[in-house]
Amino acid sequence: MPEDFSLLEIGKLAESLKQGNKIQVAKRYLSALNESLNQRFAQNEDIVSIIHDRCAFIDELLIQLWNDLAFPNSVSLIAVGGYGRGELHPYSDIDLLLLLGEEPNEECDKKLTDFITLLWDIKLDIGHSVRTIAECVNVARDDITIATNLMESRVLAGNEKFHEELMAQTGPENIWPSPAFFRAKWDEQIARHRKFGNSEYNLEPNIKSCPGGLRDIQMIGWIAKRHFGVDSMESLVELGFLQADELDTILRGQAFLWQVRYALHMLNGREEDRLLFDQQRTLSEHAGYKDDDAKMAVEQFMQVYYQWAMRLGTLNDVLMQAFDESILRACEVANVQEINQRFTLHNGHIEVANAKVFLKNPSALLEIFVLLAHRPDTDGVRADTIRLIQESLDLIDEDFRDDPRNQRLFMEIVQSRDKVALQLRRMLRWGVLARYIPSFGAIIGQMQHDLFHIYSVDAHTMELVKNLRRFQYDDSQERFPIASRVMRRIKKPEILYIAGLFPDIAKGRGGDHSKLGMVDAREFCERHSMSIQDTNLVVWLVEKHLLMSAVAQRADISDPEVIQQFALDMGDQLHLDCLFTLTIADINATNPKLWNNWRASLMRQLYDSTKQALRRGLEIVVDKAAYVDENKWAAIDVLEEDFSIQEEEILPVWENISDDYFLRELPDDIAWHTQAILAKQPSDSPLVLVKHDDTEATQIFVRTPNEPNVFALVVSALEQLDLSIVDARVYSAGDSPYTLDIFYVLDSNNQPLTNENNRISRISNTLDNQLADPNSYPEIIRRRTPRALRLFSVPTITSISTDISKGHTVLEVLTPDRPGLLARIGLIFLEYGIKIQNAKITTLGERVEDLFFITDSNDQAISDPALCADIQRTICEELDAKSNQAA
Repeated sequence: MPEDFSLLEIGKLAESLKQGNKIQVAKRYLSALNESLNQRFAQNEDIVSIIHDRCAFIDELLIQLWNDLAFPNSVSLIAVGGYGRGELHPYSDIDLLLLLGEEPNEECDKKLTDFITLLWDIKLDIGHSVRTIAECVNVARDDITIATNLMESRVLAGNEKFHEELMAQTGPENIWPSPAFFRAKWDEQIARHRKFGNSEYNLEPNIKSCPGGLRDIQMIGWIAKRHFGVDSMESLVELGFLQADELDTILRGQAFLWQVRYALHMLNGREEDRLLFDQQRTLSEHAGYKDDDAKMAVEQFMQVYYQWAMRLGTLNDVLMQAFDESILRACEVANVQEINQRFTLHNGHIEVANAKVFLKNPSALLEIFVLLAHRPDTDGVRADTIRLIQESLDLIDEDFRDDPRNQRLFMEIVQSRDKVALQLRRMLRWGVLARYIPSFGAIIGQMQHDLFHIYSVDAHTMELVKNLRRFQYDDSQERFPIASRVMRRIKKPEILYIAGLFPDIAKGRGGDHSKLGMVDAREFCERHSMSIQDTNLVVWLVEKHLLMSAVAQRADISDPEVIQQFALDMGDQLHLDCLFTLTIADINATNPKLWNNWRASLMRQLYDSTKQALRRGLEIVVDKAAYVDENKWAAIDVLEEDFSIQEEEILPVWENISDDYFLRELPDDIAWHTQAILAKQPSDSPLVLVKHDDTEATQIFVRTPNEPNVFALVVSALEQLDLSIVDARVYSAGDSPYTLDIFYVLDSNNQPLTNENNRISRISNTLDNQLADPNSYPEIIRRRTPRALRLFSVPTITSISTDISKGHTVLEVLTPDRPGLLARIGLIFLEYGIKIQNAKITTLGERVEDLFFITDSNDQAISDPALCADIQRTICEELDAKSNQAA
């Protein structure tokens, strides 16, 4: 057989099978077929032809093998499912039905067994069933999936009358009539979409089953075939149910998804429909995308995927609703009420009064969303009206955007008391928002290739606005008590909704997206005649939208000077309130799984402290000594009242503890620590305290003789216990014989610890044992790095600076997360004789952004540039070496 296989060789298949060993001949043909089709795919030939050509060859192979066995006329070979549709990817299942006209005799039964065994020997991926017509009808009656597969069946060989009879007995006149079939398949789709979060924007989408995937296209075909009895999408256009441009979207979208699926099968050497992170990169290279200054190649490729998924998902929504109206609701008595000259309410759904409404009055393209927001008696928009909106998008041009009537209508939407987020989401899905705010069109489907941002930029923006609206609902008060309370008292919530549209609108352009977004936001506000004060607030929120989370997670918010500077940045309570609610909404719209009680407590502490600073007055000079004294006396009061410990016993314990400890810790915690120190015998032995907290993070207090390796020892032990450190504080004075270390930890699910299975005691015992021999380190964490984290291995970045006023050096480490990270950094500090005065630990998806406030062994800032460079080089080399091993 020639190496340059062509489908023209199919004509020689029968002769080759007769002359040689069937298994070997079939395998050679299949190997040559795969090589030829894969080569055609690599040369970007038409994917539809490739898919159908594979199916055509498999048809011929099966027919020849079937005919060689000389089956009796009482059995037929039927292709079902995707194979029945004529679609075969490299590793797709070949679904077969061996249809019996009667129970097989011994000879026929043996031939059936021989046929299936032969297909297995050839290594074909077959799925098969052997049934009589009656058995097929019975199982199809009870199983919608089997009924669907039979609908797409076609005869390959054998008695065609059996298939005709089967189609008649399983047709809508006998089982699964059109309304019941539609309802069952729609329920099936709803459940499938729910499994994938009802979003086209999954980080690692399943291109077959996710919303906007191949199943959504197949759904349209199944419903149409059952209801209209047609075999092709083209027939739906002829029937007037599907429009020509919709058919074009379906066919082009299907071709794109087929290309992706074919490539996934080739890459994996098996059937695989999940577009995993590493394969996203590979496919982007295959498609010819290149990294540029604004976007990575993989981000460009995935944006195309998500845009197709959005278009197909939206089209599926519209067509399923159209089927609903024409199938399930076909017999409903029409209840039509006039809303105005342009719109009516048809059985709870808004529809246009006539097909020329938008052409005659383009402003109606926004008016319909105002009606939806203001009328509680509306359930949505009828399918034909949604289609008309999409057909009329070209009417939204510069003149439309400059029209004061349209500007007022848009402002009326964002000023609505209810359903603001829902209307903006509808405007996005139907294409209106991208036309009205043109820069929004560029971010549709745009992803950032990391584990931190789990939504595309447009979906994130919609989630942000939805969260702002959600804060005003009663059911949000428990999870977001302060944000709910603050949002309710903001007099113009539309300012936040508008601000929420612009923080990320410039992502993907290159440059600072906050600065670029400010320009777009100002232009929008001025165009919509917003007051100077409101405009400036919106623009300020866009510019500062990352500030509050950065200060809360990376700065020492127990430091009055930090709070004073942040209060100066805010200026007044309104700016603080607006930024606080916007920040909470933004964090939860980025990745809800990263929002936990610890981050909530940091945001709450920063908000409350800043509010107090604003009330005191921005001109008031911060007096740190007064804060220290106030906390000391408050702690003394607790110790005297609760533990009957007198001041003269307390002060010696505090003698060599730095003022930072009294500045940053709560009086109740200071009292708790002090009482335990006084009760400890012998007093110079290590002391470990664990404070169980159901709401924030678990505090672990360690007091030990001032050994240089305590930090490395403790973080290593905590990581061995599968604990995530979110904050670390180290206190000591220059000549103090003791060091106080305080760690705040969460479990592996980012939740505070519970005391089930005596976990708190186990932590205490583990640390006691380790600290008893400070020169014996537990083994650095050997847990396997999760697959997703391994795939996002990027070089470690460090920066170092000296804070003259604080007398310490600030080291920042940006690196991929992995087990044992802090322990390794702690050992490097030990190697260089570095003391840790404080640490801010921040984990954002697959990366960490950790800050270490360090000094040399003499408690002085590290001023030697060569030493600073050497420390950074060692950290980068050590961490990247471990990261590369994991990858």
